Amino acid sequence: MAPTWYLIQTKPNAHNTAARNLARQGCDVFLPLLEQTRRMAQQFRTELRPLFPGYLFVGLQAQAPSWRTLNSTHGVSRGVSLDGTYRPVPETLIAQLQTQCDDAGVFRAQDSYTSGDLVEIQRGPFASFLAEVVDMAPDQRIWVLIDLMGQKSRIAIDPQDLRRA
Repeated sequence: MAPTWYLIQTKPNAHNTAARNLARQGCDVFLPLLEQTRRMAQQFRTELRPLFPGYLFVGLQAQAPSWRTLNSTHGVSRGVSLDGTYRPVPETLIAQLQTQCDDAGVFRAQDSYTSGDLVEIQRGPFASFLAEVVDMAPDQRIWVLIDLMGQKSRIAIDPQDLRRA
């Protein structure tokens, strides 16, 4: 039987603690993460941060702990309720989010590219050229290698101008 999913608010920066403690209580926990690259002290550091900061999803079965127990779990601020009633999150939303996450729970947009992907340029002076994705810039531009007259050139392209080859 599939669990019923609810939204839990976590204490500040306690999403991992809350997820670990809810899992210990026998709950299914879904914490979608997002890779974020930040500049810190002359370096770029990629970190995994929650897709929804301050929140996670908990899947409850029929024999689940009480809401009083869940709300007092270390790292949990409270279960999100409407008019004092805990309302389930639509299963379709959870299923769609889960299909867009990899095995580690990292969110990957449907049209995101990774290094090594072969793409076709759709617009601009290089339209219909094939290229290889090299890197993704924080400003949402994608760096690709394109073969121009036998020499590889690195150019930045808007993701909307690309299509998987």
